[in-house]
Amino acid sequence: MTDFVYSPGLLVYLAGAFYILGLVIIHQVVLRLLILSGTGVYLLYYFTVANTPLWEAIYVSFLIGMANIIGLTSLLARKSRFAIPRAHADIYGDFPPLPPGDFRALMKLAKRYTVEADKQVTTEGEAGDKLYFVISGSTLVRKSDQAFVLAPKLFLGEVAFLVGAPSSASTWLEEGAEVLEWNFSDLRRKCARSTRFKLALEAAISADLAHKVAHSMGKDSVRVDHIPKPMIEALPSVRQG
Repeated sequence: MTDFVYSPGLLVYLAGAFYILGLVIIHQVVLRLLILSGTGVYLLYYFTVANTPLWEAIYVSFLIGMANIIGLTSLLARKSRFAIPRAHADIYGDFPPLPPGDFRALMKLAKRYTVEADKQVTTEGEAGDKLYFVISGSTLVRKSDQAFVLAPKLFLGEVAFLVGAPSSASTWLEEGAEVLEWNFSDLRRKCARSTRFKLALEAAISADLAHKVAHSMGKDSVRVDHIPKPMIEALPSVRQG
């Protein structure tokens, strides 16, 4: 028994245990750490099992370990708040489903600006080509003969982006509103290259859609008879009452 405890054979069982635990763990960081530990034990085994080190096995295990370290570093960097760009750190809290790395990637594709005059951004029944996120300022929404104003912190054009369908409502941004703007083509290219980014973006948009359903005519919206006069004058087709 004592000979077995101090034998290289024990290292094989120990390394195998690390690998098995890693494969049953869902958490990506823990999984990679366990696999890395198993690789380290295998390296020790290949150094001690024979009179001379098993260099071929050592080289291959070393490369596997380095690849794992690179993947682990990338995973930790994606989750680190250091990945959040300073220019957009003030709005990161408005995108709760997005990990810092995916938020950074999304902001790289965005144009952030302030609206200088009331601006129509979507037209009901027409396919759009841009996605918007309203950081501040009011959004006028008109759907058929209904109209209301929504508070900021919401996406516009997300339905057209997700399913390629025409916009379900016409929307206008008021003068002074701050907004993020993306081209559909840029976002779709990024989504095609990274499934992880695609899933994160869809999660953020889905959370926004759920919020809209819950608050579209609740305390966070204002009916058409309370729309500011300048917006009404600019939009004579909106029927009050």
